[in-house]
Amino acid sequence: MVSLSKELREAIEGCCNNDRKSQEYIHRRYYQTLLPICLRYTRNMDQAEDILQNSFIKIFNSIDRYGYKGSFEGWLKRIVVNTSIDFHRSRKSDFLLLPEDKQMEDFDREEEGDEEWNYPYSPKQVMEAIQQLTPAYKMVFNLYVIEDYTHKEIADMLGVSIGTSKSNLLKAKARLRKILEENFEKTEL
Repeated sequence: MVSLSKELREAIEGCCNNDRKSQEYIHRRYYQTLLPICLRYTRNMDQAEDILQNSFIKIFNSIDRYGYKGSFEGWLKRIVVNTSIDFHRSRKSDFLLLPEDKQMEDFDREEEGDEEWNYPYSPKQVMEAIQQLTPAYKMVFNLYVIEDYTHKEIADMLGVSIGTSKSNLLKAKARLRKILEENFEKTEL
């Protein structure tokens, strides 16, 4: 059982009983933590706020299943990521994952060396560049690089092959490099 503050434990229990003040407490406490996750998967604040609102609805509808077995914040983040995926899945025109192709050989070689992402760009520049990726590339990039999912987990979540996940990550990285090189000044880190 995870150790939580008395106040947070009481708020979770209150949410299980549909207590509005407890829900407001959870919302207020985690809004600023969860919104940036939504922004990583969307192109604008309106979509991010919609995803977060839907996430909170899911959180409050399923909070009785939390079980106190892992990090509560981690549990919340997983719901937000899954809600982001569902959002893009519902917009099929945005969520086109390209099947694996002959570039996979290059990807396998790259992954063996597990190249470092030591670019001479600021974190802010990198995040701005990520926002310019297509929704599908951004999805795979975020899940693999930022959320630390494996290609098997990503493939299962998105209903694609592992090769498709790897191929889309390779293409996302290449596109990200191009965006950074074309749009941002290199900085000394």
